[in-house]
Amino acid sequence: MPHRRAHRRITLICPMNYHGCMSNVQDENGRGTREAADRIISRLGAIDEKVNDMRNQRINDPDSLGDKIIKAALPSLAGLVAGKLFHTLWSTGASRAGRGRTTGNATEPGISKATAAESRSGAEQNQGVIAGLAFAALSAAFAAVVSQLSDRGSQAFVNRRHRKRAAKR
Repeated sequence: MPHRRAHRRITLICPMNYHGCMSNVQDENGRGTREAADRIISRLGAIDEKVNDMRNQRINDPDSLGDKIIKAALPSLAGLVAGKLFHTLWSTGASRAGRGRTTGNATEPGISKATAAESRSGAEQNQGVIAGLAFAALSAAFAAVVSQLSDRGSQAFVNRRHRKRAAKR
């Protein structure tokens, strides 16, 4: 059985007034289409005002595209580099500390790393988990501090560029 769509029945009371405009067209619920059109036009007017406000905001924004890129990219890259640097320093420190704690099995020839890991005690494994958590917390804190400081620095750099640009005018 084909699906039938229910069409709205529109009753024309007086389709055109003497100006040639639709004056009073009603749908089946008795609502006038003129009222609906007025509501739609008022909503479109509100959208137009919002678009104009956004355009004026963009035009009056003192930051250029380069300024925005500097303010977004510099703190991110600084945080990334700081995180990698912290990871490198942590790895070198952990490898130095790990050299003094190797078990006899790990240094013997013919013993695999898996066998050496199985021979570790529960206390050594807990120390590894604690060290991993400490690394994660310290690394995140260090990267956040560096990122925050570089954010302030990039904002100061952009402000200095704005002052120099304003002084030239």
